[in-house]
Amino acid sequence: MTGASTTASGPGGGPRQGGAGRRRSLARLGAIQALYQLELNPGRGTEAAIGEFVHHRLGREIDGDVYGEADEALFADIVRGVRSDRERLDETVSAALSEEWPLARLETLLRLIIEAGAYELVHRPDIPPRVTISEYVAIAYAFFSGKEPGLANGVFNRLARTLRAADL
Repeated sequence: MTGASTTASGPGGGPRQGGAGRRRSLARLGAIQALYQLELNPGRGTEAAIGEFVHHRLGREIDGDVYGEADEALFADIVRGVRSDRERLDETVSAALSEEWPLARLETLLRLIIEAGAYELVHRPDIPPRVTISEYVAIAYAFFSGKEPGLANGVFNRLARTLRAADL
């Protein structure tokens, strides 16, 4: 998967974060890449993909791209969570999408970004919704230059108002 470099800047080309924030940003980006890999290889197991990323990608240089140190626990939680709760996440996301843009119409990578952000909003009350929204919109900008990041932002804002209104 190409498109989002982790070398000179954070996802989306923004400034580098220090410490734990950067490790969490890289975990999210790695999770999207692992989820995409699993979409392309449906027979591959979730744990095998997590293991490959943890042992061979995160924190390594591959084909000139440096994969920074990531929060491995967050990475694994997102990948496992999206895979195991996809049906419910898709129902939640579908409710936040417009009739013109049903879930089935979304490009695979955009759907995965939105599912991962929805997973955090639903299952990670320890992470402020504004952080989740900002991080996944930045990832959308890393991969898309059209209207997709705006669509993702709108979906995340609707989800956050519905799921985590008290935290906004």
